[in-house]
Parts: sequence; structure tokens; C-alpha cells
Amino acid sequence: QVQLVESGGGLVQAGGSLRLSCAASERSFSWYPMGWFRQAPGKEREFVAAISSSDGGRAYADSVKGRFAISRDNVENTVSLQMNSLKPEDTAVYYCAASPRYSGNSYYTGLNEYAYWGQGTQVTVSS
Repeated sequence: QVQLVESGGGLVQAGGSLRLSCAASERSFSWYPMGWFRQAPGKEREFVAAISSSDGGRAYADSVKGRFAISRDNVENTVSLQMNSLKPEDTAVYYCAASPRYSGNSYYTGLNEYAYWGQGTQVTVSS
């Protein structure tokens, strides 16, 4: 198991940028495919981005494609989400997640593929 802690959230104007970071507590971080999800008030938690354990595969939700970029550093045990051209509808709590399903270059977009979750970090985009 791994403990995940998100940081980097905050308040930003529409069109601005934020970079979220997720720090893992264990070296085993490098074995896990990772993902970012978000949840707005009154809505279901939804997929945002995913990256394979080897950094060989990435995926994005259609709503963020071209604006967000996921990356990882398996030496520093971190995964990041660069968010550009932010929109008010991006406002949500963003969660970092790790999947126990190690599979090399594979990544996962399904909520149920992830077993370990951070506490979340709030992102608020104002008009």
C-alpha cells in the first residue's frame, strides 16, 4: 500500500494555470499506474488523467485533453498534473490515485481500478 498526498490546489482566474503534485510515501510508488480524478459538489467523481507505471502510456478525459498534462517522476515518487487554460467548470476537488494493477505500459481510466487515494486538493477557477 501507499499513502498519497496532493498539493498545489488553489484559486485561479479562468484561463490561468495550476500544477498539482502528488507525493507518495513509499518506493513502491514506481510500480503503480497512477491517475487523477476530480469531484465537484453534487457530482460523481470523474476521471481526469492517467499514466502508466513506466511512463509509457497516458490518457485524458475529453474535457481536459489539450489543456492538462500528467507526468511522473519515479525517482522523486511524485506524479503531477499540469493544468492550463483553466475553466470555471474545472472547479473541483482533485484526487490522486494509485492502482495495484501493475502492467508495465498500461494505464487505467476506470474509478474502480484504483485502490489507493489521496485526501484531495481543492481547485477553484473564477470567472
